[in-house]
Amino acid sequence: MAALAKSLFGKTSSLADAEFLDALLADYPKRDFQVRLCDGTTWGAVQRPHFTLVLKHPGALRTMCSRPSELTLGEAYIYNDFDIEGDIEAAFEFADYLLEQEGSLGKSLDLAERLQKLPENSGAHKNRRPANFSGSVHSRDRDRQAVTYHYDLPAEFYALWLDRRMVYSCAYFSTPEEDLDSAQERKLDYICRKLRLRRGERLLDIGCGWGGLIMHAAAHYGVEAVGITLSVPQAELARQRLHEAGLTDRCRVEVSDYRDIEHGQLYDKIVSVGMFEHVGEASLPEYFNRAYELLRSGGVFLNHGISYSATYHRRDQSFSDRYVFPDSELVPINATIRAAELSGFEVRDVESLREHYALTLHQWVQRLEAHSEEARRITDDTTYRIWRLYMAGAVHRLRSGRLNVYQTLLAKLSNGRSGLPLTREDWYCV
Repeated sequence: MAALAKSLFGKTSSLADAEFLDALLADYPKRDFQVRLCDGTTWGAVQRPHFTLVLKHPGALRTMCSRPSELTLGEAYIYNDFDIEGDIEAAFEFADYLLEQEGSLGKSLDLAERLQKLPENSGAHKNRRPANFSGSVHSRDRDRQAVTYHYDLPAEFYALWLDRRMVYSCAYFSTPEEDLDSAQERKLDYICRKLRLRRGERLLDIGCGWGGLIMHAAAHYGVEAVGITLSVPQAELARQRLHEAGLTDRCRVEVSDYRDIEHGQLYDKIVSVGMFEHVGEASLPEYFNRAYELLRSGGVFLNHGISYSATYHRRDQSFSDRYVFPDSELVPINATIRAAELSGFEVRDVESLREHYALTLHQWVQRLEAHSEEARRITDDTTYRIWRLYMAGAVHRLRSGRLNVYQTLLAKLSNGRSGLPLTREDWYCV
């Protein structure tokens, strides 16, 4: 009797789900997906769906649609209220539509009544360590907590889906089909050419990760490089890699905040790739002032960071804020340039790599999915889901223009002179 009652309840709830989906998506034009209801039946007559939304229990749809937001939908996914089979990147257009319907769900009496008839979620979410830090935002101690939260997962997890150098930032592609290893090597070399590195120069890498850039710069351009990171495991692995490559005489990695770098010796060139997002808008003057103080006259600073479009306005806390990059702050490129100029820098070049970062993240998602079982073994199912969702979502935001990533080349003038060539020809002639 219990099994029969459960079966009847499942069929009844699936019928209610199907009727709700009919009403909710009556005006949705892109029927390129299907929904697998909790009794195994399918909503949506699509022969080759781009993705399948899989409801994992009778209360899943009500959980997703009661108060839809980027955060609540993300939590419903990572805690397995629903799954996404197939192309997860394609699912974000559907997610955008759901978020746009938040007002309609409250105003439409028909939709509201149908939503209330759906079963409630009787299960409790296992709250997987969302960010919850102490101290003032962007204080030294809190920034260390934030970096530890994100980067101190096992390096083996990142190695599953990054390139062989473990470069955790936007690659630089010659064609959309190029492999990730080649595109990341091209990016490292492109940065070195933008900086116009010369043998014997001193290079500072703010936020060096696992050391890929300083290793490339020392091995191919003969510089003396110092990399800093707030992550102890990152620094340990970077030092190991430097030792194995025989570069310890020219490179070193320190666990340090950029605000604590000693001023004893100036650097010829400074670079920061993928760290800028953690600085915070209020701290931009301090960030650029410190870089300016550490750079010799006539030197250049390449700053590489993700930006929001100035026309994009977030409505609430993002999923990434809570589960991926806590305390990160993205600012429009105009705010970055203004802060740099007020610190004394001259802006020499600004390049958007938006399409390149979308291609990079697309490959990261594919590589992570190809190693899904191993990723779950190294971490857990929720962590795998968090990274799959956040990277696929970033692809969507980049392709839609909400996000961008810029390389900005800044010069510290010497008596009004930049010392730079008249053209960028040397960047492209290899």
